[in-house]
Amino acid sequence: MYWPVGAPEVYALSKHADIPPTPTDDGVGGLDSDKQALQNGPPVSVQSNPTAPASVKNGNIADDSSGSGDLDGHGSEKEILAMKVSKGGSIFATITTACLTVWQTKPTVVLAAIVRSSKSLKAYGSSKALLMRPDGHIIVVQTDLGFLITYTLATDPQAVVYQTKFPPSAKHNRRDSVDGHTSYKRPAGTSSSLGPCEQGGIREVNLRFRMVIRIDAGISKALALDNELVVATQKPAAIQCIRWVAENGSPQTSTELLSKMSWLKCKPPIIEMVHDRPMNLSCWISKEGKAYAVQRNSHKVDNEDNRELFHGFCFRESEAEGSAAIKLAINARFSLIAVGCANGIIEVYVVKDYTGNIPLSHTLQLSPSTSGHGKLSVLSYSPDGYCLFAGYENGWAMWSVYGKMGASSFTADLELCEENNDRFLTSVRDAFWIGGGCELAVLSNNDDRLWLLDIARNAALSCMLPSNMFQGLVQSSKSVMLYRGHDVPDLTSLPGDSPLWQTIQLPSTYLARHWPIKSVAVSVDGKYLAIAGRRGFAHFSVTSGRWKTFDDQDVESAFAIRGGMCWHQHFLITAVETEGRHQLRIFSREKALERILSSEDIDAPAILTTTSGGDSLLVYTYDNILLHYIIAPLGSSIKLVQVGQIGFHGVIRAPLRVRAISWILPDDQLEHGDPSQDVATASVIFLVDGKLVLLQPSMNEHGELKYDMRVIAQNVEYYLLIRDQGGAVAALNSSDACHGQMNETAVLDPLGHSLRDSLWYYDGDAYHVWSDVQDVLVTAPAELGRDLPPTVRVPIDFAPITTMIAKGVVHGLDPELVQRRDLNFSFFKLVSRTQLFLPKLLRYHLAEYNSPTALHLASAYQHLPYFPHALEILLHDVLDSEVDKPPSPPETALLPTVISFLSSFATYLDIIVNCTRKTELRSWRTLFSYLPPVRQLFEESLASKKLKTAAGYLLVLHTFEQDQFQVLEFARLLRHAAAEKDWELCAELARFLVGIDSSGRTLSSALAEAGLQDALEDTEQSQAGDIDYFSTFQRG
Repeated sequence: MYWPVGAPEVYALSKHADIPPTPTDDGVGGLDSDKQALQNGPPVSVQSNPTAPASVKNGNIADDSSGSGDLDGHGSEKEILAMKVSKGGSIFATITTACLTVWQTKPTVVLAAIVRSSKSLKAYGSSKALLMRPDGHIIVVQTDLGFLITYTLATDPQAVVYQTKFPPSAKHNRRDSVDGHTSYKRPAGTSSSLGPCEQGGIREVNLRFRMVIRIDAGISKALALDNELVVATQKPAAIQCIRWVAENGSPQTSTELLSKMSWLKCKPPIIEMVHDRPMNLSCWISKEGKAYAVQRNSHKVDNEDNRELFHGFCFRESEAEGSAAIKLAINARFSLIAVGCANGIIEVYVVKDYTGNIPLSHTLQLSPSTSGHGKLSVLSYSPDGYCLFAGYENGWAMWSVYGKMGASSFTADLELCEENNDRFLTSVRDAFWIGGGCELAVLSNNDDRLWLLDIARNAALSCMLPSNMFQGLVQSSKSVMLYRGHDVPDLTSLPGDSPLWQTIQLPSTYLARHWPIKSVAVSVDGKYLAIAGRRGFAHFSVTSGRWKTFDDQDVESAFAIRGGMCWHQHFLITAVETEGRHQLRIFSREKALERILSSEDIDAPAILTTTSGGDSLLVYTYDNILLHYIIAPLGSSIKLVQVGQIGFHGVIRAPLRVRAISWILPDDQLEHGDPSQDVATASVIFLVDGKLVLLQPSMNEHGELKYDMRVIAQNVEYYLLIRDQGGAVAALNSSDACHGQMNETAVLDPLGHSLRDSLWYYDGDAYHVWSDVQDVLVTAPAELGRDLPPTVRVPIDFAPITTMIAKGVVHGLDPELVQRRDLNFSFFKLVSRTQLFLPKLLRYHLAEYNSPTALHLASAYQHLPYFPHALEILLHDVLDSEVDKPPSPPETALLPTVISFLSSFATYLDIIVNCTRKTELRSWRTLFSYLPPVRQLFEESLASKKLKTAAGYLLVLHTFEQDQFQVLEFARLLRHAAAEKDWELCAELARFLVGIDSSGRTLSSALAEAGLQDALEDTEQSQAGDIDYFSTFQRG
């Protein structure tokens, strides 16, 4: 999941440019001479020969205080109308009505600007929209008179205009540990004062006019691709393709009328187009609101009349009022298409093939309390596909890939937003992701500023290691947050604002050279942390609080992490690419990073590198092979020994779409088998796109190993195989349980914990749990024709980060927007959330009439201080469901089974009373119809000296037997409370008796019956309405 954190950075063009921009006429000087050709030419006319090209290099530096944002509602020359980012994310461009500006992403500065002259504005019209070729070398400005003005962007990688220098005094000695520089090694060549990517300085670029393209048929929508410019025209409705560079023997432009496309269900103009290169798929929206999946035909037909440029199909109709499609976004990582509707609802479709099989996957909708969101303006998936950002006319919202609602600006106080000029919360015109998803650029309506939001995300999603899943790790642009709640014995005893997350600032010297951070890995015990950016890596010791970086920048820049990294004890195992070769390298936290302990060449680049069990390493490569290594000790070091490999050719079609991998070995093989035979016995679990796939080994008729594949879950964001998480299951033996101690790094004996072999997956709404993955393995083979065992659904109302099996708790985060009147800005912070998963698992086992399994599971958690609360939640949930929907027939009721189960625990009587205190009166009859008489429960509570519990049963008894009320039970309880000197309980009972009899006679009778004569005498000396019962009982 993704969350904005902190306050956004704000950028605007400086009011005082260092170099005044020179207006350009955009070739308008040659307009008269070419006028006849333009009028009589084809629908697409190209005008070149610029007369006054101009470029402004580095004229304006971005400054977060220069823009005012004070634009009227009708726009302004300063108002930013559109922005586009290059595919690599290194540059982006913005336009106003007359100015085109090119920015560098990091550091965020203006590289060049070009201002259109009054001649150009009069001849071609004001700027309206912006296009950029994916590589960023050609930028196109669309005008409101139907012209496309193209510019070229030339860069020199070796030319640097600005190089920031800081005096030595700018570095403070106390920051050495953060920057990776100590007195024991030579100073780094990068200043610690530099920000992300500032080591490379500010590049030199030249922005020059290229040509003007006139679209006589009117522009409905335009799209810039790698090789061509695709334009949807209005009259006639057609699609025109204009190649950036003309090929010999073929025209530069080609046109196909919509009326000639037999697969189109309607012929109105196309109003929206998006294209995704990895999927080789385009999506169009027609004026009627229908959505189409489209591909470009690769074959060439010489006959112009029979040529078909595109083929496609309609995958979404527009039937209901307000449901017309208006915005699109393609998620190649999960094969999804998001369709934004006019009513603000977002429908997400899954692309199963390219022949028309694109069914609806799920629907995203703002909460009913959110009204007045306005028209949907932008849809954008994060680079890894895990987050969808939706910008509306009056705010924005974020969802996880399969529908978990995240941050939203619709909770903002509009009055404070207006007062603080926080327009990024109240409107969105456009937005895009930068830094691999660690920042989000937002453009508001009627604004001359850009807002850059720092984004925090679950680090496990980009590096699905078992240790990352267990420990809880969140990364942002400049820091990492590590969850420290595993060391807390009782999470319920902590104050709500207790810091359970440790924020670790990333080394500025490393960020200056290799931002953004692409992957983060934490060790199983949470002691070590490693980060990897564009080149090299750095690692951190949680104990010492120090980073370790490379002393030699050349060595650091000589390789890049490709395929992940993982920890084994204090050794870091990395998959690297260096000089065209691919290797597995081992580094030690205790040694200099320049020293490689061991290296192994691999034939293909690694996609995933992960540990399994105690000493196994799995490496999945681009050539669809899973390599199995044993991590063997070698003196004070370790080495990798390959013992097997598995080829998945014909099984996994697209290796790059695999997100995570695990395998399950039979217990006999795991404990006594030869490691070289692991590949022949292991069942392999893959996460491919959003599908959880199980591969099971078997032998064919020729005695050859083959794998049977079955998809066991859909819409999976991530999964947890508990047996792979060495720290996930605590050793809850009897001696530790007595003292409430837990060893989070040990794994139980197979009979010690019923969740040791559990498999969990998260679908954006809830965890789904198989308590024993062996049940899945038994039923999975397709030839058996058996259904998979059902999962236990554990709904989560926040984004889960870590599942603490030993504590029965899911921990996660929620974003919170902070707006205060003593601050002139708004900011986001992350709030910790926890939820017990134990009640849902127990309920499932009891519903299956499997009380022994439920008791076995519960026995592992009895030592926890909040275990009675978990049982109370179980009872409360079952009671509410059966009161709201009585079971039919009554014999199928689950409540009797739950009550019988609860009676096995010493806190049984307390659980029943606590449940009654938190339920409505109408539920009491249902609950106590399956219980012994209330008077008997009262007697049991008194016998157990649970006086407050007995008081609760007295309340129930009075409710049920108001007509037969007797004071004897109250007197007995008063006598026991006075004997135990529980004066608070005595006072509560006295207040209750006065409440039902304001005359005080009932209280007097109870006190007399209890033998509290002193208290009775004090009572008689005062008026009933003035009695301080608490003081009275204290004196007694």
